[in-house]
Amino acid sequence: MRPVTKHAVPAASDICRLSAVELADRIRQRQLAVREVVSAFLDRIEAVNPLVNAIVSLRERTDILAEAESADAHLARGGETGSLFGLPIAIKDLALTKGLRTTFGSPIFADFIPDMDDFFVERIRKAGAIIIGKTNVPEFGLGSNTYNPVFGPTLNAFDPALTAGGSSGGAAVALALDMLPVADGSDFGGSLRNPAAYNNVYGFRPSQGLVPAGPDIDVFHSQMGVEGPMGRGVRDIALLLDEQAGHHPQAPLSLAKEGSFLDGLRAKASGGRIAWLGDLGGHLPTEPGVIDLCEAALARFADASFHSEALVPDVDFEALWQAFVTLRQASSGCGLKAHYDDPAKRKLLKPEAAWEVEQAMRLTAPQIHAATVRRTSWHRTLLSLFEHFDLIALPTAQVFPFDVTTHWPDKVAGRTMDSYHRWMEVSAFATLGGCPALNVPAGFDAKGRPMGMQLIGRPRGDLGVLKAGAAYEATLPWPAGAG
Repeated sequence: MRPVTKHAVPAASDICRLSAVELADRIRQRQLAVREVVSAFLDRIEAVNPLVNAIVSLRERTDILAEAESADAHLARGGETGSLFGLPIAIKDLALTKGLRTTFGSPIFADFIPDMDDFFVERIRKAGAIIIGKTNVPEFGLGSNTYNPVFGPTLNAFDPALTAGGSSGGAAVALALDMLPVADGSDFGGSLRNPAAYNNVYGFRPSQGLVPAGPDIDVFHSQMGVEGPMGRGVRDIALLLDEQAGHHPQAPLSLAKEGSFLDGLRAKASGGRIAWLGDLGGHLPTEPGVIDLCEAALARFADASFHSEALVPDVDFEALWQAFVTLRQASSGCGLKAHYDDPAKRKLLKPEAAWEVEQAMRLTAPQIHAATVRRTSWHRTLLSLFEHFDLIALPTAQVFPFDVTTHWPDKVAGRTMDSYHRWMEVSAFATLGGCPALNVPAGFDAKGRPMGMQLIGRPRGDLGVLKAGAAYEATLPWPAGAG
């Protein structure tokens, strides 16, 4: 049964409920005008966004509609169209958008207007999408609760008292409530996956290097932080990924794309083996009900000829987590140091940002080297697992969506969390492995709170993960989003 959202919002129009793939097809075939599509989504945003605060820096309606009319005229002249032609999209507010305010959720950048696009944003524009605004984020993307002093909090699509997750929280809520047909996001420690789980949509962390970010992303950061797509279905994710992915000469670690992901989904998954890691034999503190929902979701894979087996690898998971923390500090903390060093800007940083910098300044070269060695060992463990299994499955989050006024859970299942992101430890394993990972909706608990499950594939095995996700999607008794 479709869950009932606690938001008193009007029903979305038929246009807004169409998949991104179908919308793009209807526009190309001139069954729907771009202005008609864009107007429907703008009406939906006007009705719903004030209740949840998912989309920020929204452009003027007249300017957006003028761009839509220009697209219709281009189509009428027989002009060429990209795969995203005419689709409205809002870009995550951590990505550079030329001529459109980009705040990173920080008062330091409250009035910043970039003069360039990030690489993947430029590709989205060239594919014909109409960028209408930005989606809300936590300050500098830190943490999995989307709130900041510039725009305030984004509220969960199912319950306005709960968090939307993060850092792609605005994108997930906008999708869940049919304000966007498809959305982009980014992921260092679960930011494409966790908000997707908390809002009953799909979020895909691609393999390391598949989607180049932009000119401001250094080589070190690009080894763990990635850009990727979110959608209300797996095919929509593939549609956007086809445009985001591929080598860029200014991104030295970026990968070439091998074929179309959307075309690849035409062949159904033929089954396989799934290693279910659960809570890692009790290592991960997990709120009651999370594991039960995910195991029920895992059982649905049997209908798609996938067989699962419980497994806990012989790994020092505490040491692995500490390696993740070290590498994150060396990346994020050092990246924020210039703001920290300016007394006026330091006062504007949230405590978690200041903590990242302070911890980074204590790191030594041997500590960072040891973390990279530990990460390499984990990568080898994963490769060994993928000799016997096609996928690894884990819960996407260790807790259900929590009170939006709680910055982060300080206890999970009675165990104290020692950092603002410790409760998200379950998301670190795909990140450290450079693996593709897809959040699929797992269902709802008795309180109506959504949860998701991660499907992790071998490095560069992105299509295989998406095909498995599509097979799972076909088994679900409810649609994605909240409606």
